[in-house]
Amino acid sequence: MPVAFIGSAQTYNVLDIVRNDRDKASACEGPYRFDAPALTPAPKGYKPFYISHYGRHGSRYAWDSGTYTRIRTQLTAASGAGVLTERGRRLLSDFEAFYEIPLVNTGDLVPLGWEQHKLIAQNMGHAFPEVFRKGGQVHARVSVSTRAIVSMNSFTLALQKMYPGLDITADSYHTELGVTANQSAPRGYAPEFAGRPSPPGGESYAAFAARKIDFPGILGKLFTDDAFLGGEAGKVRFCVDLFDLWGGYHNYSDSDFLEDLFTPDQQAVLWEVVNYRDYLGHGGNRFRHIVLLQDIEKHADAAIAGGGPCADLRFGHDHVLNAFFPLLNLDGAGYMPDKADDVKYWFQTYRTPMASNIQFILYRPRRAGGDILFKVLHNGAESTLPQLTSVSGPYYKWSDFKAWCAELYAAHPPVTPPAR
Repeated sequence: MPVAFIGSAQTYNVLDIVRNDRDKASACEGPYRFDAPALTPAPKGYKPFYISHYGRHGSRYAWDSGTYTRIRTQLTAASGAGVLTERGRRLLSDFEAFYEIPLVNTGDLVPLGWEQHKLIAQNMGHAFPEVFRKGGQVHARVSVSTRAIVSMNSFTLALQKMYPGLDITADSYHTELGVTANQSAPRGYAPEFAGRPSPPGGESYAAFAARKIDFPGILGKLFTDDAFLGGEAGKVRFCVDLFDLWGGYHNYSDSDFLEDLFTPDQQAVLWEVVNYRDYLGHGGNRFRHIVLLQDIEKHADAAIAGGGPCADLRFGHDHVLNAFFPLLNLDGAGYMPDKADDVKYWFQTYRTPMASNIQFILYRPRRAGGDILFKVLHNGAESTLPQLTSVSGPYYKWSDFKAWCAELYAAHPPVTPPAR
């Protein structure tokens, strides 16, 4: 087993963070945060020459129409049964005035999402002018999702405006979905790899959620009797739907009609529940995204050899980054805890907000013969790869990274054949 998946105890209280920060409590539904610190200068004699990127689409309406329809159905049923409290009746009234436009636009990018990608592209262009100012090719690939395609358009248009000499091409092939949106790839184009772990401590999402959520405190605010929700599974679904809506609706609405539904403690617990859900569905299945790692390595090697674009851009979804960060052991996220309650210390969905991204920046020595160096930016901030030895600050040898990748591939071979 590669050293990437050895961990040590975390020392911060994650729940305090999400109690006190609404955007982070919003998990993957929260907006992008432009709060990265200043970058560390490259070691003397080095300059950037290539960027490899994967970015999630920007802010959108809820991805699943059921987030809107299930809430409305349950509130309407409760109204018909006469079990809504005064706050529940007000929520139903406000929801009826709110939900139609978001429902019709389910999954679509919103103006904030367009702006996020424009600014991220501008930040990239300002931070690494050496990569772009002489022109060259930029190749963008994107999942078949409309919100990802529109996000790519925002990003590439902003980059083209900054550097008109760039030759930017783009494609959206189903055969590339193993890289851009693994879970949607056609059969054979996203092979499984050995090593998918079991749930920590054997605890399912349903059991974890039922153990954690304060049903009386949340549901009692809205209903005088919650039996109509259909037992624990129905209660979990309603609470999580409401929390997902609460987390995301500020991406496209200035309303505050949900803001008093959760106390800070309930907010923190619901974040932990959603965080565990996404760990099991995404982070725990990290090895399937070896195909993305292989793609990044292959195209970077081509750039090092003097062929291919000066930048490779990929646009997709949160489930890819939620798995890819642990796969890379980014900032120590590769550790696999053996207790469900410990997942939050190693995996945090607030690291994957709307428009979240990862960038590999490669550096070449000005004099021939030196090592190729690289660093990794996560949402614009320099990150660590604890399994590697740093050359200086956040800078690592590309050859060391390739050796680690080879070890990872050997430990987790494909268990399904590749496409013909």
